[in-house]
Amino acid sequence: MTDNLEVLGTMLPRLVDGLVITLQLTAGGAVLAFVVAVVLGLAAGHPSRVARGPARVVIEFFRGTSLLVQLFWLFYVMPMLGVSLDALLTGVLALGLNYGAYGADVVRGAIRSVPRGQWEASVALGLSPARRMVRVVWPQAWAIMIPSLSNLAVMLLKGTAVAYVILMHDITFVTEQLRQRTNDTFFAYGVGMLMYFAIAYCIVVAANALEARAKHRLGTGPPLKDVLRPRLPARGRAGAGVSG
Repeated sequence: MTDNLEVLGTMLPRLVDGLVITLQLTAGGAVLAFVVAVVLGLAAGHPSRVARGPARVVIEFFRGTSLLVQLFWLFYVMPMLGVSLDALLTGVLALGLNYGAYGADVVRGAIRSVPRGQWEASVALGLSPARRMVRVVWPQAWAIMIPSLSNLAVMLLKGTAVAYVILMHDITFVTEQLRQRTNDTFFAYGVGMLMYFAIAYCIVVAANALEARAKHRLGTGPPLKDVLRPRLPARGRAGAGVSG
């Protein structure tokens, strides 16, 4: 175990570099996926077939093909067609398009979940379709879609593990190097697993904070500071009341 820790210490800079690459892929992919999800989700729910049809084709294409195949196509096939992409850009693009296609149905479903009365009230107020969406529908749909989008963000994080096939030295790549140096699969991949878990936990906490803020702005939840405030156990509160 001591030898493993010594090797881990010498490889710490590489692990940090791998962590940075994974964070870049996750953040860039998540931002692109959100943009793609909103655009395709709005188009897929549009009454016009001209907007709805192409959106469904794009969604089903990226959902129906493997992320690994998409990475290979963008990084190894596109240069044959005269388009060369940087490895990081390729990873972000593939992750954003793939998970954005899944997120599109989340956005479309959340918008449809807004009560019909809210739509009718915004029409009665004479709001334009754009203002109706921005001021009335979207804030309510946003609070609904956050949990599902956070799940997709965690899945996207795990999807970055295939970036090694396009020569990205991410956490998975460096973890394999650690395994080769230590000859201890349990130790090496245990380190990698803990790193992925820490990132995923931060994503979940941030998403919970966004959800609490969104619900509070709608008047359906407590303020964020109350959600983050630690609570005393029931017994402790009762005891404090008696002693007072």
